[in-house]
Amino acid sequence: MTASGCKAGSGIRIVLTILMLTTLLEGACALPSQAASPITTENARLGQSSWVLTDPADHEVEGYASATSIQRGEPLRLYIHSIDPRVTVDIYRMGWYGGAGARLVRGGITLPGIRQPMPTPDPATGLIECHWQVSYTLTTTNEPYEWLSGVYLAKLTASASGKQSYIIFVVREDDRPSDVLFQSSVTTFQAYNNWGGKSTYPSNSRDEQWARKVSFNRPYARSQHPQGGSGTGAGEFLTAMSIHPTRTLSTAGWEYNMVRWLERNGYDVTYSTDIDTHTQAEFWRGHRAWLSVGHDEYWSAEMRRHVEAARDHGVGLGFFSANTCYWQIRLDPSPVTGEPNRTMVSYKEVALQEDPFALDGEASNDQLITVQWRESPVQRPEHALLGVMYGTVPIDGDILITQPEHPLFDGVELPPDHRLPGLLGYEIDQRFPDGPADVTILAHSPYPRDGQVIHGDMTLYQAPSGASVFAAGTIQWSWGLDDYNAPTLRTARSSQAAQGITGNVLRLLASRPSSPLP
Repeated sequence: MTASGCKAGSGIRIVLTILMLTTLLEGACALPSQAASPITTENARLGQSSWVLTDPADHEVEGYASATSIQRGEPLRLYIHSIDPRVTVDIYRMGWYGGAGARLVRGGITLPGIRQPMPTPDPATGLIECHWQVSYTLTTTNEPYEWLSGVYLAKLTASASGKQSYIIFVVREDDRPSDVLFQSSVTTFQAYNNWGGKSTYPSNSRDEQWARKVSFNRPYARSQHPQGGSGTGAGEFLTAMSIHPTRTLSTAGWEYNMVRWLERNGYDVTYSTDIDTHTQAEFWRGHRAWLSVGHDEYWSAEMRRHVEAARDHGVGLGFFSANTCYWQIRLDPSPVTGEPNRTMVSYKEVALQEDPFALDGEASNDQLITVQWRESPVQRPEHALLGVMYGTVPIDGDILITQPEHPLFDGVELPPDHRLPGLLGYEIDQRFPDGPADVTILAHSPYPRDGQVIHGDMTLYQAPSGASVFAAGTIQWSWGLDDYNAPTLRTARSSQAAQGITGNVLRLLASRPSSPLP
């Protein structure tokens, strides 16, 4: 059923929408053959399991990159600290590769270990920014079949101690059209990153003195999971940090699970980060569908404006995520190097008292104050874009499909009770009464807590441009696609039904012709 608040006269429009969905899902506008995808060719190459950390470092060796992403063919500077005399660097592209999970792109890079200076927090904002010397400049090329767009991990291994960590970065192909553009949400990675003792959360910061500004010029901290460390240096790509009001939790990640599934199934996918969404107004050109996966909490005004423009130009949006677009941020240059977009500004709960944009008396700046998107003075609730918005945390339950007859579930063998076990959580989104009227609720999932029953919602709507916008309303959706991190960090929850639904969603999102590249 559609959400409450729809006008009675919308019935004709709903029927027409269902007819259109049925036609699309029957294959009239299906994705091109996945057998011809560059991803299929790439994943047929020999993979290696040696990318996995066997002895995660605790600051013995660590580093960061000069950019969260580079265009294929561009160089990337790596900044590495090591207490050992030598460091080996191996570069892996992450994917499926027959289950190995990655391919060694360049290995055996041996460098002298450098003890880099440790920064101190800025006394006003808590900003911690490294000013390290370059350890290595990685060169990429435009040669055929090399440096395909993807998420890459540089594995650092200290020679004497054997300690290991990662540096994560994305390689883009801005000039290659693709059916699907996958965004890695690095601003959320950085918000939870407490390297140096500071994140944007009191419970995750030394003495609860949290930072109002955080820098990309620093490593990602070691996982705090009791069995963890496996994702040290990779942000939330492999393992994730979740902040509860009374405790800090580290849990299995989400992005890599979907990367593995997309590449295993040969989808024509390219990759970017939300810094690219921020900087490139027409990031969407040449792509049919755009994906936000897992935990995508921190958005700048530019990010939101550019994603809305993608939707309004017919690009399908897939929010396989929750708690999405919750806090507004700004991106400033590095105060040390001057490089743009290396400092994330997030005053959050104290924004009206401390954010300079709230104190400067300039009304023109008020829309950029770093409060929640739904709060004054911004007052742009995230469900105006997504159809749902953040409801509650922590949750670990089942998704209940309440519209099993909807065309989006055609060909999907749902369980008799229409439940997808274990895919609701850790944070969930909900349909709110004052949201857009023409939103269909596909799943309305109950979860008992504190003597009440709360619900998470999965929704779909069609924009005037014809673009479809799907919101799973849960962070854990990708656990139904791939069981990476199970059973070490969580129980196995792969689901053929979730995989079939995801395939149908991607076909629907990509059903409109792709926008041509400039």
